[in-house]
Amino acid sequence: MHVLRTFAATSLALVLAAPLSTLAQQPGQPTLTIGASNRTLSVSATATVSVEPDLAIVHIGFQTQPESAKEAYADGARTSNAILDAVKQAGIPGTDIRSESQYLQPDYAPKSHKFRLSQQWTVRTAPARAAEILDVAITAGANNSGQIEWTVKDEHALATQALDKAAQRAREDAATLAHGMQVQLGSLVYVSNQLSSPGPPRIELASRLFAVDKAQTAPPLAVEPNKVTREATVYAVFAIE
Repeated sequence: MHVLRTFAATSLALVLAAPLSTLAQQPGQPTLTIGASNRTLSVSATATVSVEPDLAIVHIGFQTQPESAKEAYADGARTSNAILDAVKQAGIPGTDIRSESQYLQPDYAPKSHKFRLSQQWTVRTAPARAAEILDVAITAGANNSGQIEWTVKDEHALATQALDKAAQRAREDAATLAHGMQVQLGSLVYVSNQLSSPGPPRIELASRLFAVDKAQTAPPLAVEPNKVTREATVYAVFAIE
C-alpha cells in the first residue's frame, strides 16, 4: 500500500461588481467578461502526491572492445546471451526484458579501422531487487549499465490522486474565500486542469562504462529508491451571488 503525502498551494482571485470589462483570468485561460450581472470568483490550487515506487526499470547494456566487424559481432553475441541468461536465471521473466538498441558501428578513435558492437535493454523488477539485478548483469558482462528509473505500475491512478486533491482544495478555498467576502458561492462557470511530473526519478552511475572482475565477491551497490511524484493544478471559476 502506498504512503500518500500531499502538499498544496493555492492562489485566489475575487471579482465583485464593477463596470463592464473583459478580464483574462490567467495566461492560457479563456477571456471572461466581468460585470455587475456576471460576478465571479476564481481559484487556482496545486497539489503534489508522492508515493513509494512499486516498480524499478533497470537499464543494462554492453559495448565490445574495438575489433574487426566479424569479431566484434561474435564477441557481442556471446556477451549478449550471457547477460540475458544471467538475468533470467536471477528470476526475471522474458516478458520483463525489452531491447532498447543494438548496433554495430565503427570505432571512431583516430586511425582505427575497427568496430564495436553495443546493445541495451530495460529490465522491469521490484525496487528491492534493482541493485541485485544490476549486479547480476554487470557481473555477466554488462559494462555499459547503471541507470534506474523508479516508477509505479499504475501511473494513471497516481495522477488521479493528485488531480482529486487539487480539485478538492480548489473547492474548499473557493468556499472559504466566498465566506470571508460575505458572498454566496454560486455554480461553477469554468474549470481546467494541468498534470505534470518532475521527470522519472533515477539513479545513474558516475561512469557507466567499466570492466568487472567476475571473481569479485563484493556485494551489490547500496541503492535506495526515490519516491514517485505527480503534481496537478486545477483552475476554477465560480459565479457569486
